[in-house]
Amino acid sequence: MGISESELLEMLEPAKQVLPPKIFDELLEKLKGLTLTKDELSKIVELTINEYLNVLVEPGEPIGTVAAQSVGEPGTQMTLRTFHYAGVRELNVTLGLPRLIELVDARKLPETPIMVIYLDEEHRYDRDKALEVARRIEATRLENVIAKVDIDLVSSSMVIDLDPEMMIDKGVETDDVVKALSKVKAVSQNVSVDENDSNRIYVQVPPNYDFMKIQKLRDRILKIKLKGIKGINRVIVQRRGNEYVLITDGTNLEAVLKVDGVDVRRVFTNSVYEVENVLGIEAARQALVNEIHNVLEEQGLDVDMRHVMLIADMMTLTGSVKQIGRHGIAGEKTSVLARASFEVTVKHLFDASARGELDELKGVAENVIIGQLVPVGTNLVNLAMNPTLARPK
Repeated sequence: MGISESELLEMLEPAKQVLPPKIFDELLEKLKGLTLTKDELSKIVELTINEYLNVLVEPGEPIGTVAAQSVGEPGTQMTLRTFHYAGVRELNVTLGLPRLIELVDARKLPETPIMVIYLDEEHRYDRDKALEVARRIEATRLENVIAKVDIDLVSSSMVIDLDPEMMIDKGVETDDVVKALSKVKAVSQNVSVDENDSNRIYVQVPPNYDFMKIQKLRDRILKIKLKGIKGINRVIVQRRGNEYVLITDGTNLEAVLKVDGVDVRRVFTNSVYEVENVLGIEAARQALVNEIHNVLEEQGLDVDMRHVMLIADMMTLTGSVKQIGRHGIAGEKTSVLARASFEVTVKHLFDASARGELDELKGVAENVIIGQLVPVGTNLVNLAMNPTLARPK
């Protein structure tokens, strides 16, 4: 016979006094579905309370050092390879140690920028509709829809042959190409379509252009953007569960959020810098936590989430994402000796002496340097005795 809900709540009272509400609710939810004796239940409650008390941070614990070691030590076991994106052979994604370094260095652009774009209710279940959104997002340049370009030096002109299959695939019309070519200053007035073949375009080059100039103009024309979003080089439609998702090579969060058909609540980018610019510092902090945790988890390394959160907190403390390095957290410590112990020692000491800085020796590194006990653990406490009060009566 199981324990009634009222008895369960009564026996969980000691746990309620100690555990945070979230952990207590989770414990209650899990125990409700189990058939237990009173002895087993009291043992579970006792073990849960002990486990919780054991993982609490003691007053005076050097959490920064512990966090650095907890992430740094598993970091030595990471691989250095760049992997293919899961399920997409054509895309690479940086993982392991290079990605971790990229994150803590607060790089403005990841080595392999990627976005995962979820679609709204109307577009997510139909592949053709998902492709429509993909075409709106993918940056299509003229070189993507051209079969060949011939240069006629006698008449100083270029003949551009468009690839009809590629134009259908990219959703581009001949008029879009003509309109884009008309924006190039050197040839804006001299673009015409062949009367017999709508996929052939003639571009008259100014007569004063020599071969080198024409070649440069050709290269410039090929790079003209016809449609799509700047920075998104490729979009791949992938099926996940019962819906279609877009995976992009390149990232531009601000522009993607404005595209029709995109579910703005579920757009992901691996660029923390973009998240900060578009969604703010709180979102950037969460992105850092998620990304660092995912890198460690993907490598099969179990690091307590609180260490990762502390790193993200320190990186975003000032309201912008700062690297853990001499241009960020380590270089902005208040202690002169702590700054000097990290990198460019002489420069820090010269600058500090020129400014007449005072080091109050409140941190760990500076006390180690001068051979004092560090202010952590029991040494954080100063005991004072008043002998007049201590005399026996």
